[in-house]
Amino acid sequence: MENKKRKATVPWMMMMMMFFLVLSTNLSSCSSAASQQSQNKRSTHPKGRTGFLSSFLFPVTGNVYPLGYYSISLTIGNPPKVFEFDIDTGSDLTWVQCDAPCTGCTKTIDHLYKPQKHILVSCGHPACSVVHFPDSPRCEKPDDQCDFEIDYFDHGSVLGVVVSDVFSLRFMNGSLARLRLTFGCAYDIKNPSPYNPLGAGVLGLSNGKASLLSQLQSFDLTRNVIGHCLSGKGGGFLFIGDDLVPSKMPWMPMSANSKNYLSSPAEVFFDGKPTGIKDLKLVFDSGSSYTYFNFRAYEAVLDLVRGGLNGKLLDTVEDKALPICWKGTKPFKTVHDVKNYFSTLTLSFTETPTVQLELQPEAYLIVTEEGNACFGILNGTEAGLGDFNIIGDISMIGKMVVYDNEKQRIGWISADCDRLP
Repeated sequence: MENKKRKATVPWMMMMMMFFLVLSTNLSSCSSAASQQSQNKRSTHPKGRTGFLSSFLFPVTGNVYPLGYYSISLTIGNPPKVFEFDIDTGSDLTWVQCDAPCTGCTKTIDHLYKPQKHILVSCGHPACSVVHFPDSPRCEKPDDQCDFEIDYFDHGSVLGVVVSDVFSLRFMNGSLARLRLTFGCAYDIKNPSPYNPLGAGVLGLSNGKASLLSQLQSFDLTRNVIGHCLSGKGGGFLFIGDDLVPSKMPWMPMSANSKNYLSSPAEVFFDGKPTGIKDLKLVFDSGSSYTYFNFRAYEAVLDLVRGGLNGKLLDTVEDKALPICWKGTKPFKTVHDVKNYFSTLTLSFTETPTVQLELQPEAYLIVTEEGNACFGILNGTEAGLGDFNIIGDISMIGKMVVYDNEKQRIGWISADCDRLP
């Protein structure tokens, strides 16, 4: 599922050959950067407590509403230029909006990536085969450029060409790494979804081999762990590596047979009471603004939410923001104005019953520009997800969520996401 709330076709990738030529240069760059730090009386040791160099930490901008995405900025090329990427744990291939020229790009031409011929990945390169796995690249000749196409479940799509260029990434200890990574140069973008707008490019952070995380792991510079902390006020932070993982983090096993961050089965409780909704498997997807339940679960939860509003001073209202909305006697300003009308949803994971994901009203409601409260859990079957269920950004706000690919587990804990660690 390559997705920014969607289903994908761009999967696994092996990048060792591509990385080998730049690895020795990158390590010396890290070492010299650490030496320079020593002279400046800052942190001097390039190795972290794990024996790896360190972790990467990125400030995050964005929000669930009205923007509909969270993003970070990364520098690419030589000289380096800054580009914006939506953080997406549901996608494999990282891609940037590209001046090739571009159709459907949301960025102005001076903020588009300009590909050069020497960075194009050829059809005959192993990286191209992995991008197209399990299919094969459709090429007439091995030296043709490697094209890619991604179809998303919300009927969006991306067309482009696969390229390889240098990313400049700074570790938390101050060391600088310049790493040649493979990504997509997207020149034809269609994004029809009204609920999941496209902000920029996509930073692929799934467990698939084409993802940025898997490529970084091949350098053996940091742990195969990522985490994010998204603030309800907007912003937050993203990290790669395990330096910021709390020691008392509660963990739940995730599926070892999926490139998505797929949970064990969950049971749904409403206001502390069982609902009869069981065996929900959920994909944790930071590329999805909202949470999605399959039709059966969605209808059951919505009925419970509506039933809980009986006798309360809320009326249904149409709002362009989301399908299900309510208004009060006067416009709401924030979710805190309306949360007392609603009850808590709880997801209890049957294989680890002590681990629960508590969705208080602010984890499934937004307040719109019209001052209405809208239901941030959507019908996944109607959206094209079939029986898939997604935990989106709205339900991860105010939590540090950590995906540990080395130990095949996922965990979360309440956290202050407004400040960088």
